[in-house]
Amino acid sequence: MQFINLLVLTISLNNLQSWIVTKNFFSNYFILDYSHIPWHFLIAPFFYMFLIYYLEIEKQQKNILKIILPTFLLTIVVRIGFIYFYSKKTAENTEYIFEKYTSIEEIFSLLVSLAVFVYSFHILTKKEKLFAKILSFDNLKWIYTFFKLGLFTYIFWMIALAITVALNFKEFIYSYYPLRVLTTVLIYWIGYQAINQLRLLKERKKLRKQLAVSSIKKDSSKIIEDKNTNQQELFNNIKSLLLEKQLFTEPKLTVEFLANEADVNATKLSIIIKQFSDKNFNDFINEFRVDFAKKLLIDSDYQHYTITAIGLESGFNSKSGFYATFKKHAGITPFDFQKNHLEQTN
Repeated sequence: MQFINLLVLTISLNNLQSWIVTKNFFSNYFILDYSHIPWHFLIAPFFYMFLIYYLEIEKQQKNILKIILPTFLLTIVVRIGFIYFYSKKTAENTEYIFEKYTSIEEIFSLLVSLAVFVYSFHILTKKEKLFAKILSFDNLKWIYTFFKLGLFTYIFWMIALAITVALNFKEFIYSYYPLRVLTTVLIYWIGYQAINQLRLLKERKKLRKQLAVSSIKKDSSKIIEDKNTNQQELFNNIKSLLLEKQLFTEPKLTVEFLANEADVNATKLSIIIKQFSDKNFNDFINEFRVDFAKKLLIDSDYQHYTITAIGLESGFNSKSGFYATFKKHAGITPFDFQKNHLEQTN
């Protein structure tokens, strides 16, 4: 959480500094007017650190802050030296020199930030085996969305820098306005999502642990189809397998996986499910998930967990998917179902 807080803080400070520069609050104070701190240099590294800690792979990945922070401090020292040197000069083009220097510094920051951003995306997409545990709790769609927003941010940043260079570092401040708006939206979005997802992750871990303790797990042997097993028996055995191993709680459960567990041909399995349940595979599995969620929603031992956490632990991969499927099968929303039960028992 600390890295998300630092990420939001650096974006906020960067936008605040830009606003101060735009308003010319320190135009009469040479040192203050040009003492810009490159907060943007830290945004991607802080997100990278949040990512590896959230995925619980910090021990397998490099701590790039050990490189970035000294470099960040060095850029500040260089700028201070630059300011000190030119503060004693009265050249007419001082402002132009500083604007040019700031842009060069920003281009360097952009390149470093892009490298960290790309490497973070590489970890997320190419090293899934390292964070399989987290994937069982979070499909990480919200992080992928952040990368999409981040990509737009970089595009806007590059456009603003290109305009700056094209205008010869003069009257370019307005080119940064779209970037500031986007980063402001990004602050609120990442802050909300991170807090919500971290809370949900913690809750789901507790819920899963409680379910593991309270449930009696049976070691079911595979269902072997032979000549003496008719289709009705096979269908009943498949239902028993799903309930005993609670395979339906796996969001990515497929016909092929279940068929492999049951030692049954996948095509035949689909036909049997359709024949005896009058449902396709997804609706058949979702019925188990909804029934399981119903039990948790009305169980007093699980009243302190959120409806979203219960839905996700029942095998659904999103809050919206859970609510829509639950209403389709039960006729009411999970919230109304739980509320009705509480009213009946009180």
